[in-house]
Amino acid sequence: MLNYSNIFVSEGMTYPEYRLLIDQLLANGQTTGPDHSEGMLEYTKLNVQRMNRLDKTVTITDALAAAITALPSDVRLLVISEGWCGDAAQIVPVLNQAVRSAQLPMKLVLRDKNLELIDAHLTNGGRAIPVLLVIDADGRPLGKWGPRPAVLQQLLSEWKQENPDFTVVAEQLHGWYAKDRTLTTQQELTAFFDRITAEFNA
Repeated sequence: MLNYSNIFVSEGMTYPEYRLLIDQLLANGQTTGPDHSEGMLEYTKLNVQRMNRLDKTVTITDALAAAITALPSDVRLLVISEGWCGDAAQIVPVLNQAVRSAQLPMKLVLRDKNLELIDAHLTNGGRAIPVLLVIDADGRPLGKWGPRPAVLQQLLSEWKQENPDFTVVAEQLHGWYAKDRTLTTQQELTAFFDRITAEFNA
């Protein structure tokens, strides 16, 4: 039985702590997780650039700000992520900006250090990240969102079928994110949080 509250407290990092860890690992020629290959290091470096850019440019929509503010007062957000994950680099900064506006507690944990946790929240049988979990005061999960917007999930499946080259698919993925400017992500998060609140109050 997973103890979500214990994971949140003992394993969880704040967003600044998460960013600092990634920077420190890169300075030592490493990234998060067990794979420190040149390819994974390059992905991580690109992701740091993406997160830096989003930290400066993301503007939270009024709808998302309202939805996150309306959440039950004692909920917390637990995010499963990794520094090398491209989707996480596009989504975690959005979550960070959203929770800052509402002063809602959010902690990040590393997927590969919490396999039991990610295995309880698989996507189509895979350990896809990021995964956002909303947990209540008693540590019960109220809902899951991730690893990416539904429309992009569908596009990604099509791109993978059309081209097995991961580099090409990654370019398409990040091109979509750049064009979308976080709006679809924010719309889905708004609907997700609204649903959590409605179910909690039902």
